[in-house]
Amino acid sequence: MKLRISPAIFLLGIAQFGWGQTNGNSKLVSEEATILDHSANSYTVIGATPQQEALMRAQIRVMQPEVYPLRILFVPHWKYVDTARTFRLHVPAGYTSAMFTHLPSRSIFIDSDRYINDDSVGYWMAHELGHLAAKSASESAADKAAREYRKHLKDERKRDTH
Repeated sequence: MKLRISPAIFLLGIAQFGWGQTNGNSKLVSEEATILDHSANSYTVIGATPQQEALMRAQIRVMQPEVYPLRILFVPHWKYVDTARTFRLHVPAGYTSAMFTHLPSRSIFIDSDRYINDDSVGYWMAHELGHLAAKSASESAADKAAREYRKHLKDERKRDTH
């Protein structure tokens, strides 16, 4: 049995070197390629109505964030609570959360049952994009980064009213 396992482990160990031409980097995808690949339209919006998705994309385009999410998920309340528990989301005492960002996957989760109105979604989306820009779970760091995004939204509203 050990004789059969040893060649398999050996072959799997060297397999990464036979995956095609490389530039000496054994990673399959370089960091530069993944960073450059994310743009205003390269993220996925899941579970939103067509109107919510269009609004979300328009607001994010106006905010021009430094770092885009990979996915935005509108989920029912029970799934939101379950996902927040799974990711061990820390919500300070006395606060509630209608959306949160999972930094490692660059995913933003929105509780679709607590979707209030279009303006509040833009305000809080700026905060979540602030977490991505700051690469931090810190609320103050996210708010600091969100100020610029909220300013872009406010300026856009002013342009629309004139």
